[in-house]
Amino acid sequence: MNISQAAIYKIEDGLTQNPRCLGKLAEALKVSPEWLQFGINPPAWLKQSQHTIEANSDIEVGYPLLSWVQAGAWQPIDEVELYEAKRLCCPVKCSVDTFVLRVQGVSMEPMFHEDDLIFIDPNVECRSGSFIIARLDDHNEATFKQLVIEGGQRYLKPLNPDWPEKIIPLKGSSCSVVGTVIFAGRAFI
Repeated sequence: MNISQAAIYKIEDGLTQNPRCLGKLAEALKVSPEWLQFGINPPAWLKQSQHTIEANSDIEVGYPLLSWVQAGAWQPIDEVELYEAKRLCCPVKCSVDTFVLRVQGVSMEPMFHEDDLIFIDPNVECRSGSFIIARLDDHNEATFKQLVIEGGQRYLKPLNPDWPEKIIPLKGSSCSVVGTVIFAGRAFI
């Protein structure tokens, strides 16, 4: 498309409000320009992936935005009532157990930034290299990191090269994977 990576980044980050290449992007992504710019006129594949709800139903379409997740140190998990949670649509195929978290902290930069929204699916198998939400079962604390499996051992890795803890071994700890990140995007809500 002859569009630089820097130009794409500025569009994704919201720095470029009216990109001249919007038509090219929409065509390449097989979506409408209105959906890219304003979130209206969604593509057919997105409409098909949403739940079918009866007109009188109290259930909202989308996946619950539960809270935030610390991209840094382990932080206590806040309990949220699902019926109170704001709901967001996920643009990729996911299970009904999917939920959304807002990133806080800088340990996962430059790929994930403060206030990014991450969609987590507990039913997706995590592999070495997956971005996951990990939970310390004994302390009910969680963090957002990359899972590394090497020689049968599991580690958590921040992406930020300036982060003080380069790798966190999980040997001997009661740590479980809550879910795998299946989609991430900039938060405009």
